[in-house]
Amino acid sequence: VQRTFSRQSFATSYYLKRPELLRPVAGLLVAGSAHRQIARYLGCSPSTVMTMSVRLGRHADLFHRASLEQLGTIKEPVVFDHFETFVRSQMERLAIGTAVGQQSWFVYAVDGMRYRGSRRRSRRKRMLKRIPDPTTPGVRVDSTCNTLERLLSRSPEGLDLISDDHPAYRAAINRLNRRVRSGTLIRHSIHANPDRSPDHHKTVARKRDQAMFAADLLHKLIRHCQAHHRRETIAFGRKSANVNGRAMLFAIWRNFIKRMTERRPELISPAMRVGLTSSLWTWQDFLAERLFAGRISG
Repeated sequence: VQRTFSRQSFATSYYLKRPELLRPVAGLLVAGSAHRQIARYLGCSPSTVMTMSVRLGRHADLFHRASLEQLGTIKEPVVFDHFETFVRSQMERLAIGTAVGQQSWFVYAVDGMRYRGSRRRSRRKRMLKRIPDPTTPGVRVDSTCNTLERLLSRSPEGLDLISDDHPAYRAAINRLNRRVRSGTLIRHSIHANPDRSPDHHKTVARKRDQAMFAADLLHKLIRHCQAHHRRETIAFGRKSANVNGRAMLFAIWRNFIKRMTERRPELISPAMRVGLTSSLWTWQDFLAERLFAGRISG
């Protein structure tokens, strides 16, 4: 018996009852709308938006891995920093590691990891909220090490890394360098977070901001465009996996769809800067084809 597949099997809208909503849901998720707000605007169920959000996050992760395969080698310094947020409550912290090209502003990696926050809570909060599930000690070092290892695979001549003075970064770099016998593969440039009070000199702070600008700009965009990541908000993410998927979708929008800066007339994106594309993409280009994990390495 000859087995065939329909065209729907290879579309990103496979098995969806409302396939026409996939593109507007992607745009509204990046714009910072909540699931129920999107459902009211599009006239569908919130569960439909949640299903599409999970699918978009998974597709964005596969798309990002496939684009790194097409990219080849990294030819610029990479700024690495963690974006601090929380999931469900402020006791369950989530740190999203972001690796951004210093010159192109291309987001090379997005990796979230959960850790426990401060144990100092009032008696009322201890009675209302249960203690979160314990996290693995050293999870930030492991997450950083995994991210840097993926970046090193794209940097045969070594990686120029720029970060702040977080001790987890030094530990991860030392662990990676011990695995390689032929010298140091990561050239680490540290810019500590200085005291920004009026009594201190601003030269050190200005130098740090210039070096870390690519990552700082990405974090500002995330806090501006995502309601559940703002400093003072009643919005929150319920699952760390969904928050990570939404962050990956945001990275795809930043790399391929959004212009590098909207204050200048140049129509250029970070993906165009690194040579992945020749023009600005749309959500239709991003959702043109279904991706399969077994066909993508990395």
